[in-house]
Amino acid sequence: MIKKIFILTGAGISAESGIPTFRDAGGLWQRVDLNKVATPEGFQEDPDLVHEFYNKRRKELLKVKPNPAHYALAKLEREFPGEVVIVTQNVDDLHERAGCRNVIHMHGELLKVRCMFCGKVFRETGDVFTSTPCPSCKRKGSLRPHVVWFGEVPFFLDKILKELEECDLFVAIGTSGTVYPAAGFVELARKQGAKCVEINLKPAENAHLFHEHRYGPASKEVPKWVEEVLSTQSS
Repeated sequence: MIKKIFILTGAGISAESGIPTFRDAGGLWQRVDLNKVATPEGFQEDPDLVHEFYNKRRKELLKVKPNPAHYALAKLEREFPGEVVIVTQNVDDLHERAGCRNVIHMHGELLKVRCMFCGKVFRETGDVFTSTPCPSCKRKGSLRPHVVWFGEVPFFLDKILKELEECDLFVAIGTSGTVYPAAGFVELARKQGAKCVEINLKPAENAHLFHEHRYGPASKEVPKWVEEVLSTQSS
């Protein structure tokens, strides 16, 4: 009997909602220099450019909607008799908009900003500029996107590792298997006895570490998998 499911989601689960992935054809890596907009050094060199980039991404996010894969995971969270933990590499809020409640954003959240002086985090759906003062300490030039940039340590790693140790079933959805530490989660889960399932459009770089593979669009494969899990638990 499965008591705890650990789900890792990547860019592939949100791609069908219209959010571009980083690596695929037409992805963000091919359209912008991420060294300039997704590193601490880039922000220090040209904060105006970085704010412009994230202002555009916030506008894009607010226009899209969750897809059937997001809703299926929300259903799993509601109806599964055990515990479901969702750890996402995505900075969008589509899991929450679909109804998921137990979501850990290891790479931060696009609709939040953080003050580099007082450390407070604020929800933000509008534009942010270098001249925008911190709502708390009122310092100007102190706000940055609340996302994890290249070279920075992901959030909540201690909590994530603890959840991994306790899971019976590990599922990776829409991940490339190349970005660490997330790419190493399957190996950790497998070592402590969890069954590992990959749901992806195509095999990830670490596909050989999974016990089961399901390939196809997330909007089709995830709802199908969720129904199977729920039917197995109720039988």
